[in-house]
Amino acid sequence: MESTQSSEQNSQSLAAGRSANITFSGKAGEFFGIWIVNLLLSIITLGIYSAWATVRTRQYFYGHTKIEQQSFHYLASPIQILKGRIIAVIVFALFFIASSLSPVAAIILAVLFTLVSPLLIVLSLKFNMRMSRYRNVRFAFHGNYLGAFTYFILLPAFSVLSLYLALPWALKKIDQYICSNISFGGQKMQVNTEPGPYYVAALIAMAAIFGLIFALVIIAAITAGIIGMSDIGSSGNAEVWALLITGSIMVIYFLGFALSGAIYHVYVRNYLFERTTLPGIASFQSKMKVMPYLMLIITNLLAIIFSLGLAYPWAKVRKAAYLASVTSLTIYPQADYLVDEQQSESQAFAEEAVGLFDIDISIA
Repeated sequence: MESTQSSEQNSQSLAAGRSANITFSGKAGEFFGIWIVNLLLSIITLGIYSAWATVRTRQYFYGHTKIEQQSFHYLASPIQILKGRIIAVIVFALFFIASSLSPVAAIILAVLFTLVSPLLIVLSLKFNMRMSRYRNVRFAFHGNYLGAFTYFILLPAFSVLSLYLALPWALKKIDQYICSNISFGGQKMQVNTEPGPYYVAALIAMAAIFGLIFALVIIAAITAGIIGMSDIGSSGNAEVWALLITGSIMVIYFLGFALSGAIYHVYVRNYLFERTTLPGIASFQSKMKVMPYLMLIITNLLAIIFSLGLAYPWAKVRKAAYLASVTSLTIYPQADYLVDEQQSESQAFAEEAVGLFDIDISIA
């Protein structure tokens, strides 16, 4: 009897799953060496090496992202991506030639590209998922053209027509479309999101912008009053004060949009991860906070600007490490017995052809 109860307790414990954190072990110095070589060789080869640069970068970040000491792997070869980039260069060249010869042809090509872009998005997601592996099990994407056309063309157009009142709803539908079509080991993700939290995040983000704009107006009015009541305007320092005020306005303006972006990203990411599961395999948690993420964005941008771009590897590694540190999973027993699916190669060339467009769609 006791052994039966013990067995049931162990079974319940296993069914409850185990907690796991995502870790990122990349180092800025290591990635700087990869990045600078990628940059120089891409310039020397007139962009040809950029396919190798893309693969090396993704392999580095995948390889240093781990769950339970098991790293992810990026399996694409540079030649696969290079083929797509050659095709896309030809397409863009034809577009510019046609544009210079005939405005009508340019409009027709623009419409055609709009119609084709959902297919490129789908193929890009299929390719990148198929080239991503964890514990010898690949990811997959099951979306189709009609779904991509609906969510990436029709819904954004409807958002514009609604004066952006439908935009949070459209963004929610896009996130749901992407996540619900991702599978791992044959199990598709399930997403249970509602529009409400997206609207709340958008309203809070807008309130942050308007709050900072209001503060900016008050500060500008007080400053103008002080200058008008004093002799600063006639002392020859008016230009200096005008420059300082303009600079202050630009800084506050930037901070307002950075803050609103951070608020929206944090709230939506936390909510989306909470409502997304791989049934029987894993559930996800995100614990991002607004101020740490805002400071990350601002300091990364300032470092890149003042280093003339040389701090880009440091900023990229730093962001990856932060996102990993605030993300965790609950892993269920079925995850230990997954077997890789047979991946269809019938559309391999078509998927490679989107490499140049580098459609990077992320929910992180």
